[in-house]
Amino acid sequence: MADKGPYYITTAIAYASGKPHIGNTYEIVLADAIARFKRQQGYDVYFQTGTDEHGVKIEEKAEAAGVTPKQFVDDAYNEIRKIWDLMNTSYDKFIRTTDDYHEKQVQKIFKKLYDQGDIYKGSYEGMYCTPCESFWTKSQLVDGKCPDCGRPVEPASEEAYFFKMSNYAPKLIQYIEDHPEFIQPPARKNEMINNFLRPGLQDLCVSRTSFTWGIPVTFDEKHVVYVWLDALVNYITGIGYDAEGDHGELYKKHWPADLHLIGKDIVRFHTIYWPIFLMALGEPLPKQIFGHPWLLVGDGKMSKSKGNTIYADTLTDMFGVDAVRYFMIHEMPFDNDGVFTWDTMVERYNSDLANTLGNLVKRTISMGNQYLGGVIEDKEIKDAVDDDLYATVLATKGKVEEQMSTLHVADAITDIFELFKRCNKYIDETTPWILAKEEDKKDRLSTVLYNLCDSIVIGATLLAPYMPDTAKAILEQMNTSEKAFDDLDKRGAFASGTKVTEEPETLFERKKLQDVLKEVDKLYPPKKVKKS
Repeated sequence: MADKGPYYITTAIAYASGKPHIGNTYEIVLADAIARFKRQQGYDVYFQTGTDEHGVKIEEKAEAAGVTPKQFVDDAYNEIRKIWDLMNTSYDKFIRTTDDYHEKQVQKIFKKLYDQGDIYKGSYEGMYCTPCESFWTKSQLVDGKCPDCGRPVEPASEEAYFFKMSNYAPKLIQYIEDHPEFIQPPARKNEMINNFLRPGLQDLCVSRTSFTWGIPVTFDEKHVVYVWLDALVNYITGIGYDAEGDHGELYKKHWPADLHLIGKDIVRFHTIYWPIFLMALGEPLPKQIFGHPWLLVGDGKMSKSKGNTIYADTLTDMFGVDAVRYFMIHEMPFDNDGVFTWDTMVERYNSDLANTLGNLVKRTISMGNQYLGGVIEDKEIKDAVDDDLYATVLATKGKVEEQMSTLHVADAITDIFELFKRCNKYIDETTPWILAKEEDKKDRLSTVLYNLCDSIVIGATLLAPYMPDTAKAILEQMNTSEKAFDDLDKRGAFASGTKVTEEPETLFERKKLQDVLKEVDKLYPPKKVKKS
């Protein structure tokens, strides 16, 4: 396969305030599926994620826990990375904003922007939202609360450095209008232009003096760098950007990023602040920023206060890693929030994974062993129904490429499962158990089972970016390996005469909803109602 060139994808870096729930974990799984797919296509992928480790929130949490901020973020980093690794994510780089090289570059960037007049010293009076690390004017508040998260704000007044955002706003508006693909989905683009850019950007506070857990401003050390300036530049420091121009090879190769994958709640920071910082530094803007929707639980956003927080390791203990990956990817529409319920999880697991996929693979291999001694040959005794099967199977690669090109990842995995459903229908149409009873139909039977194996191998290879362990297990049971992506629209992925495994494994054991709910009740006991 020809090298299609570099592809750089990032997630937002996870805030190191605690263990990530499944809503946070969705982003890394989505990014991993995209990264794996791009590698499969032949791109030289660099996939970066990491942790955001500074700010007043961290300082307060560390104090409450009786530890230093560094100890607190070290523990959080270990927890976050453990979850990312558990979910089998194939990141190339895990950056921490406490990494020495990152901190040094943040200081250089701040000084460069100050020296060229983009940053100036002043004082700030406004309303501050600690959870969002954001200042607001009273007119920007909604019902007296933070317009981003809806939580209370506190009056704050302090000396600060400011970035002249308004200097770059017209240039950014023009860029967004000239590059309609820059902010996705389109609704996010319209919100940024109409709600923030056109009304006029206020200068941005880019330093704080009311706490110390941050990167010191080198020329004024009572100030620490505002957490968003510190965090956003990870996308360039992590690949070797140098404010003095001595960039590393990775930066030269991979910047500008092809895709920043972020949650819809931080689109403003990534599509307004970040591009303006880059313009001021004289660097190209990322090619695309995608603000994905949220994964909600039941009828609301996950929160510890609501007691509805679900963690990835809880789900993987119950269902397995690939089943959780499948659910996260499949249940999230392109631009609407997805919803997790235990009922839906069990339904998807049984219907899609145990029945459609698992049963198909086990049935096919079992019939191959029972009727043909496990050796599957293409005897080329064809029927019109074979062409109908392959019409679906061979079209799937193109459908998946089309969906992935516009980041409709849920639709891509749906198309792959349509391939498996078509295989199941083919079994019903060709009735191998009846063919096996007639000696003169043995070659036809062999052809039918070959067509099934061939189709399953194509489907399993296409499935690999989304459910890598499952794809590998299927291909191993077929006694073959992942095929070249460019060949997945052709017959013959499965070598005729291959001997399949003698004892096919059950890929997904069916679950009973009542058994799962019993486990859930143990994990999340109902809260006792206080008697008045």
